[in-house]
Amino acid sequence: MSRFIHLLSGGAAQGLVNDLKPSIEIATSTMMSSTFGAVGLMKQKLIEGAPCDVVILTAALIEQLTASGHVLAGSARHLGPVKTGVAVKSGSPWPQVETAEQLKAAMLAATGIYFPEPQLATAGIHFMKVLNGLGIADTVASKLRPYPNGNTAMNAMAACDDPQVIGCTQVTEILITAGVDLVANLPIEFELATMYTAGVRSTSTCAQQAQAMIDILTSSEHANLRARGGFLPVA
Repeated sequence: MSRFIHLLSGGAAQGLVNDLKPSIEIATSTMMSSTFGAVGLMKQKLIEGAPCDVVILTAALIEQLTASGHVLAGSARHLGPVKTGVAVKSGSPWPQVETAEQLKAAMLAATGIYFPEPQLATAGIHFMKVLNGLGIADTVASKLRPYPNGNTAMNAMAACDDPQVIGCTQVTEILITAGVDLVANLPIEFELATMYTAGVRSTSTCAQQAQAMIDILTSSEHANLRARGGFLPVA
């Protein structure tokens, strides 16, 4: 029987990983077991000893985990930067969000605002900074709908019956969710492009297969797939 390869990953990589799962399993003779969530939570799980061979988090967190000995030195590879965007339910009118004032107006007009957890999720932490920067955090507090991660937030938004809601998370999580549309990236003054990086856990018992998985995810062969999923090219 094939051995398992365990992945802990930020939600930004969920679509890419799922698309390449069959190829990875065949190439590595393994079966993948994947857990996706807020990067802060995934880091906690890794440190606490959850099963893990490959971890995909922000580049900064992978660097920290390499320095602390949790990620194998030299194993890290960049998947690419991911921007944060604004979403609405499919079929709903698209608001203007190209400027700070337009974004502010769109948030004030919305009846509910869906976004990832503001303590542990990259986009959730950033989005709260955006609301504070716009000066409307207190005004819209009653309309905030935080979820454990961006994928959960977008699915909840897609499932709700209210056409006047709005959402904000990383574009990769918006693009893979049926029932929501990516309107635009955040305005330039609030832009966030987060580099996502994969690394091998230092205590992995299948480090060779784990590195092979990372090589597939980051290969030039799959550059177009990454781009369609919302990853920008690695500079």
